[in-house]
Amino acid sequence: MNKKQLHIIDTTLRDGEQAPGVVFSFDEKLKIAALLDEAGVKELEVGTPIMGESEQRVIREIIHSGFQFKSTCWGRATEEDMVAAEKTGADRMNISFPVSDIQQQAIGKNRKWVMSRIRPMMTFARQRFGFIAVGAQDASRADRSFLHEFISTCLFYGADRIRIADTVGTLNPLSTMDLFKWLNTHFPGFDFEFHGHNDLGMATANTISAALAGCRSASLTVNGLGERAGNACLEEVAAAMKVSANTDCGIHLDKLQKLCSVVSEASLRKIHESKPIVGEMICRHESGIHCRSLVNDELSYQAFSPQDFGRETELVFGKHSGSGGLSHFLRSKGVLISKEQLSDTVLRMKEVAQKAKKTMDFEEVLVLLK
Repeated sequence: MNKKQLHIIDTTLRDGEQAPGVVFSFDEKLKIAALLDEAGVKELEVGTPIMGESEQRVIREIIHSGFQFKSTCWGRATEEDMVAAEKTGADRMNISFPVSDIQQQAIGKNRKWVMSRIRPMMTFARQRFGFIAVGAQDASRADRSFLHEFISTCLFYGADRIRIADTVGTLNPLSTMDLFKWLNTHFPGFDFEFHGHNDLGMATANTISAALAGCRSASLTVNGLGERAGNACLEEVAAAMKVSANTDCGIHLDKLQKLCSVVSEASLRKIHESKPIVGEMICRHESGIHCRSLVNDELSYQAFSPQDFGRETELVFGKHSGSGGLSHFLRSKGVLISKEQLSDTVLRMKEVAQKAKKTMDFEEVLVLLK
């Protein structure tokens, strides 16, 4: 594994807002940007300037607000998209080209047209921006010989980074790793970025696989917000790299809960209660076997310490609770009861929970003891 820190690029304000029905206000964008900055994200894709003056105005405000992150604008391979980005004061530009046959044909173009646009677009961009990223749209479905030619030409004309986009989420962890091993073999030492979509539910896993295969950067969104099934989740990738891959991405994990909550509210997209990392259920336990062990060691049935993410282990009680777990928990709270009272409480607790189809917290259990 490449132990170099994965560079995280957040694109919530660009690709995340492209999700149907999602509209961030001016103030919401500034608040989200501020929280991303607090969380330690080093680069934001702040928007698409060609959308108009209002978009340019908020991008301009973000760029000049004194945040620590670098701000990158996104656009198509056209002069007008880059002129619009230049008006914001941006020094960084991501230029997107369709590299798969299906994407080219969908807009009435072909491989020859794509190749003919690289030199003039890169020349135009170099005159206006200090950093040029090139997006290989739908790279996961592109012919590899053409992808090689495309990347080689972009590098020749000065691309600083190439985005490898799994635009409709067709990759899996093994094919992702194979693709990046191929890329790093043919273009050793170059900065590739992975941009994964979640259509088949593998965006986070694919991003981790890309990183393990040597990919240096990844573009992500908070809560996986994005078109269709969304993008790879910033909070999941940051956590997985830390816990599973033992690599720190520089993200302050304890800031993620608030960040995800604010994006959820602004996007009107609820966070599923069992969503990894930030769902309300991920540190909550009912099973008797689990609760008994968790009292002694919170890592016995949790992949990470909840405190690292600004959370707490929550023990609740219901149909699946046992006397051992309840006894340990009550003792940890300074409540001592007899074996008979414990047995009676467990039976009553199971009956109440089964009828109500819900769990009980500590205060509700105390009521049963009276």
